[in-house]
Amino acid sequence: MINHINLFGLRITFYGIAVMLGALAAAYLATRLARRKGQDPEIIWDMFAWVLIGGVLGARIWHILTPPPSMVAAGQTTLWYLSHPIEMLQIWDGGLGIPGAIIGGGLVMYLYTRKHKYDFGMWLDMVAPGLALAQAIGRWGNFFNQELYGKPSNLPWAIKIDPQYRLSEYRMIETYHPLFLYESIWNLLNMGLLLFLGKRLEKWLKNGDLFLIYLMVYGLGRFLLEFLRLDASQLGGINANQTIMGVVALASAALFLWRHREERTTRSTTVATSSVDKIMEKKSKPAVKKGKPPVKATVKTTKKATTLKTAVRKSTRAKTE
Repeated sequence: MINHINLFGLRITFYGIAVMLGALAAAYLATRLARRKGQDPEIIWDMFAWVLIGGVLGARIWHILTPPPSMVAAGQTTLWYLSHPIEMLQIWDGGLGIPGAIIGGGLVMYLYTRKHKYDFGMWLDMVAPGLALAQAIGRWGNFFNQELYGKPSNLPWAIKIDPQYRLSEYRMIETYHPLFLYESIWNLLNMGLLLFLGKRLEKWLKNGDLFLIYLMVYGLGRFLLEFLRLDASQLGGINANQTIMGVVALASAALFLWRHREERTTRSTTVATSSVDKIMEKKSKPAVKKGKPPVKATVKTTKKATTLKTAVRKSTRAKTE
């Protein structure tokens, strides 16, 4: 499979094209959301280059710190990268870790918004759907590089991997799960969910909530898909990306619930108060015997009161006389 083209003596890889298309699509979507919220969309383009650089650097550093077992077996460890700085820069051949891209891009965005006194959480929410879209598009770069495939599979949508890109223990197996495709679809669903919630719950969500939802959904998806991955990065004998994404998903969910704890407490208090008011209202109503209309009861009470007044008057006259 061809994974690059030569243009005016330059080698342009489809992997790099996919990453750039994803980044541009993300920025465009973010400008649409910014305009809808009454913000200046030019701010997105102003921070675009800085966030992109931070994301790419973070993604590369993540890959260097967590190389997959196949690279470790070939001698391309973290120490090897540190001793070969030129190799560290060759991102066009693959080797970008999405967790690192989120961290690097998020850090640069935080510094940018703080410098210009923008609301960091609000801009994170506007970028979140686009980030999911960028991942969905960028994952197709893995297809052209024949990487990020899953376990062997005979399903109709299984993809064929050329022998030179197969792991040594799977040399004789041709077709595998298209793991990059699964993640691409998951990210598209994540984008759709974020756009729906952002519009439907706009008045209820706080700034930063949509980004937390993005982390929850992406973290869950990545955690589950890692079970299909053959060449997963290891740290201390555990799947590094799977473990970290699981922790991120749970931490994001906990933070989201914590941010809305006051609303839940207020809602519970309001419901309890309303119930008590209804009970007290029922108790305060006078009991009326069945079969005796309230009007008759009132008449009887009036007659008794009149008789009592007459008796008091007679008694008073007698004393006066």
